[in-house]
Amino acid sequence: MKQSILHLDLDTFFVSCERLIDSRLLKRPLLVGGLSDRGVVAACSYETRKFGINSGMPMKLARQLCPEAVVIRGNSSTYTKYSHMVTEIIKERAPVFEKASIDEFYVDLSGMDKFFGCYQYASEMRQQILKETGLPISFGLSQNKIVSKVATGEAKPNNQLQIDYGFEKQFLAPLSVRKLPAVGKKTYQTLINMGVERIKTVQEMPLELMTSAFGANGKTIWKRANGIDNPPLIPFHERKSISTERTYDRDTIDMDKLRTTIVAMTENLAYQLRRGNKLSCNVAVKIRYSDFNTYTKQKQIAFTSADHVLVPTVLELFNNLYNRRLLIRLVGVKFSHLVSGNYQINLFDDTEEMLDLYKAMDHIRNRYGESSIMRAASLGAKTIGRFHNPFSGEPPIVLAHRKQ
Repeated sequence: MKQSILHLDLDTFFVSCERLIDSRLLKRPLLVGGLSDRGVVAACSYETRKFGINSGMPMKLARQLCPEAVVIRGNSSTYTKYSHMVTEIIKERAPVFEKASIDEFYVDLSGMDKFFGCYQYASEMRQQILKETGLPISFGLSQNKIVSKVATGEAKPNNQLQIDYGFEKQFLAPLSVRKLPAVGKKTYQTLINMGVERIKTVQEMPLELMTSAFGANGKTIWKRANGIDNPPLIPFHERKSISTERTYDRDTIDMDKLRTTIVAMTENLAYQLRRGNKLSCNVAVKIRYSDFNTYTKQKQIAFTSADHVLVPTVLELFNNLYNRRLLIRLVGVKFSHLVSGNYQINLFDDTEEMLDLYKAMDHIRNRYGESSIMRAASLGAKTIGRFHNPFSGEPPIVLAHRKQ
């Protein structure tokens, strides 16, 4: 049976959501992201593209390139709400689908040609999304995920494109190699230095040459260029780690401020572990100095989700890591090697009062919000919070901050 894989992508998703809320933003250059000079462009409207602006660019540079642009900080809960609306429509109509990011979906329509016609069915699904949400959306349809994703990029904005079976190589050949998933900036520059600008050139190159130049990634690029890479759909995303970072508006050496931020991060992540019935045995701390040098230190511990174990471990790692006495630009905390399970009581250190305290605090957070109760040591960092369940099976919202 021939595969039919549909790729759906909401066009400039954050921008589209803001325009739904405020129609005055229609057809105006719009930037969504951090408002400070340290902020990053999370999404930009098509009107800003002609100025050379793209997602991931420093907001300060974007403002210089397009001074007349409207800048909005954005609201993750708003974007999550609209994403769920689209997800529910797809869930009702699709036999198997993968939510690759907050604004990107893959749907397996294999075998549906016998009943509806895959292209017609995909078109009807897209029209339903447009009608019920008001969000512009594009799709590509082909025999695999990679070709469909590239087709969606060619269909944008707010359009659709089908690549018939057997015409994958012909469709890909004239396109830039930069449009292939797995070709990042460094790989693209290496290919350009080799004289490779179009996918057609990769199609004509021996597989051995690509493998010798790029290793295992070279084989992936070659298969994708030839339209024969066929990764499976992943209906559920199992989180292997959770993390959070904070970039300061101004570089700081205030140790009280740094430790307050780290404790608040740790407390929040520990709550997420307990809420998701997860335990971690690997703790990592990350710092970035004002000269952009970044360092990470990690430590293996017994599986836990308890604040009183994780907070001292994180502070110990930070104290060992911070040794240059330079201003700090960013700090981050990460818990990895996650497994399912409830907190294991320590026979010698834990008390009934402390366990009851965790239950009471988590109950308050579940009912009134994550920031409704916190340790005194975290009071200086009230804005830290995830505000969504990281173990819901959906990908992190940060994935939407890629180039759109």
